[in-house]
Amino acid sequence: MLPDPPVPASLLAGLEFVRGCFTAPTFRTFTALATGLIARTGRRMVTAILTGARVLAEIGDDRSRFADARSLKAYAGAAPITRASGKTVSVQARRVKNQRLASAGYLWAFSALTASPGAKAHYDRRRDDGDHRTAAQRNLFNRMIGCLHHCLTNHTRYDESTAFPGTAMRLNTATA
Repeated sequence: MLPDPPVPASLLAGLEFVRGCFTAPTFRTFTALATGLIARTGRRMVTAILTGARVLAEIGDDRSRFADARSLKAYAGAAPITRASGKTVSVQARRVKNQRLASAGYLWAFSALTASPGAKAHYDRRRDDGDHRTAAQRNLFNRMIGCLHHCLTNHTRYDESTAFPGTAMRLNTATA
């Protein structure tokens, strides 16, 4: 289980007013987001926290809502649709999706390109394989939403080396 962040008493008093709107696990997450929003007002931090809040709000607080990462990816519109008939295979973007979650995921994946070396390497590899920008970014969002599902299901923190294994080794060999 993740430790609760230290919350100032004045903020906690204000948050107690809305406690009834949340379940206990969601209230802890909301409190962490609110504390982070106030305590860390660095460059791009507010946008990151609001995007994270949007993603969590669209997923909802029922952890059993999505049986596996695959169903969450389909709900978010990150998983592609593959249609095959005879010799023809078509891979297309999903049109029926939660649009608010998909747009937040688009921003999340775009901002991860500058903040995460693993995400940037994954995106570059997809581009080198011939994907267009939007397809590579959607694939990155697909990967990241799967990592989010894993973290929420197992109550663990995000780890870059677990999310993008081998990236640190590739980056070290590229700089040497």
